[in-house]
Amino acid sequence: MQGTLQKMRTRLNDPVHYELPLADQTLALNPLIGQAIKFTYTGKIFCVHCSRPIKKSFNQGYCYPCFTSLAQCDMCIMKPETCHYEAGTCREPEWAQAFCFQPHVVYLANSSGIKVGITRQTQLPTRWMDQGAVQALPIFKVPARYVSGLVEVIIARHISDKTSWQQMLKSRAELIDLKAKRDELITLCSSELTDIANRLGAQAIQSLPDESVVDIHYPIDSYPKKIQSFNLDKNPEVIGVLQGIKGQYLLLDTGVINIRKYSGYEVEFSL
Repeated sequence: MQGTLQKMRTRLNDPVHYELPLADQTLALNPLIGQAIKFTYTGKIFCVHCSRPIKKSFNQGYCYPCFTSLAQCDMCIMKPETCHYEAGTCREPEWAQAFCFQPHVVYLANSSGIKVGITRQTQLPTRWMDQGAVQALPIFKVPARYVSGLVEVIIARHISDKTSWQQMLKSRAELIDLKAKRDELITLCSSELTDIANRLGAQAIQSLPDESVVDIHYPIDSYPKKIQSFNLDKNPEVIGVLQGIKGQYLLLDTGVINIRKYSGYEVEFSL
């Protein structure tokens, strides 16, 4: 098979079901665990937005013109509290209306330890699986991405808002009582959350006390003893026995590769 890499598709089964889109085909990956696989980078990259051939990609697959012109590549996507639309400087207001002004969820997840995160409501549970979380719990629902960013910043003063990908790939994280942690954090952040509600309206932050913790298991025969990443730009060949899949990473006996990082890279795949 030959085609450009895209992020792996997931389905919340036990364990998570993974598929790799490649050209006009979709490859089921779970049955390949235990087999030797091979990726060969052809040297070609295509922008994930405009499809033009490029020599270097930016922000996981964009050409430089798209990277510097598209609102979806702005820093406010990573830091919604700096929302350009809110500041009146959004480059694509229509895109923002479709993407940012949708219900978002603030959640707790356990991947390399507890963290707070945000995502569009329609992206659950996909977002958790992409991050390699073994547990997740929605705690707030908000009407827009900007509001989710404000809430995340407040909670991130007490717990991390990042995942250590190396730690996530070394072993299954120890289980955490996410509901107890949720209650603790809401108490700690009560006054700041009330300030947001007073400023943006009582419906700006909707608590989700009845949500259940989602447990996630990944198709992994064994975790790598040492984390060594493949770099397609330095070595175009990835070969090894597939030992597991977690997040957007393939775990081989020879190293790990972040498939999403190489979106737009053309590869040949074979067993």
